[in-house]
Amino acid sequence: MSGAIGFRPPRWLRGRHAQTVWASLFRMPIALPLTHERWELPDGDFIDVDVLAGAAPDSPVVVVCHGLEGSSKAGYVRGLLRDLRARGLGAVAINFRGCSGEPNRLPRFYHSGDTGDLAFVVDKLCAARPGRALGLAGFSLGGNVVSKYLGERGDAVAPEVRAGAVVSVPFDLAACARNLDGPDLMARVYRQRFLRQLRAKVASKARTHAMPIARANAARTLREWDDAVTAPLHGFQSAEDYWTRSSAGPFLPSVRRPLLILAAEDDPFVPPEALPRAQAAANPLLQLEISHAGGHVAFVHGPPWSTRRHAERRAAEFLVEKLRGQTF
Repeated sequence: MSGAIGFRPPRWLRGRHAQTVWASLFRMPIALPLTHERWELPDGDFIDVDVLAGAAPDSPVVVVCHGLEGSSKAGYVRGLLRDLRARGLGAVAINFRGCSGEPNRLPRFYHSGDTGDLAFVVDKLCAARPGRALGLAGFSLGGNVVSKYLGERGDAVAPEVRAGAVVSVPFDLAACARNLDGPDLMARVYRQRFLRQLRAKVASKARTHAMPIARANAARTLREWDDAVTAPLHGFQSAEDYWTRSSAGPFLPSVRRPLLILAAEDDPFVPPEALPRAQAAANPLLQLEISHAGGHVAFVHGPPWSTRRHAERRAAEFLVEKLRGQTF
């Protein structure tokens, strides 16, 4: 099901770019009791995670996935962890491969459709405490990973996994790439910021692995980047093949757990036609909440000296509701 939500941007922070940029750049640090751990992966690589302390041993735990070139230190991740902790839940914040500040071991990185490492974390948590309720949460790229994970596994998802919540998800990667590859000034700003971060990561890894560094440096659009780097490193034929096989939208009809989807119609990364209205109408387990405004992973409200984030609070509320006492 889908419907509008009551979020209203404050008068001092109106517009898709104002919301998006403010949310990304201006946020006070959030201190939390976190334990940094390195978990070895079956393929010889590793991921680093931050485990939130303080919850009772049997309290539900939420696995949180960050966005493109984010990390467990991202403000939106820490904000959600704070809201979950305030409600008595535990959490594990994943750093996708190479996103914790240390390069991962293998030539490959992470990508929008890679659900294997999330599956590894879920299986590890289920094995450590069978029966404990788990939730999944993701922002942007991480939300695509969460949604695709739930959809591609369908009824085979572990019974411990009770619900998910995702924010500002690029459900149609091709549409979102075209949007960010557009000619307007702010699209260029966002695109160049991502490409600058990604090029630096390839350059760092080129010290120990053969990398397509010349093509990476020549890429000026996300399409060129995915053709030059993402696709060949992760077994895709092209950018189009990567987008088609990795977009979470086609997997939503198979989701068998309650999934909250928070989106804004003015998201500068995700165009309105990429929002999964039809899928939400057809699958009653999908709760699509769309606001007219809110930007990308933003949804900022309140006065400038004490801002709040609607999406983080709403995701925490939904997960608490679904994880307490619900079984499958």
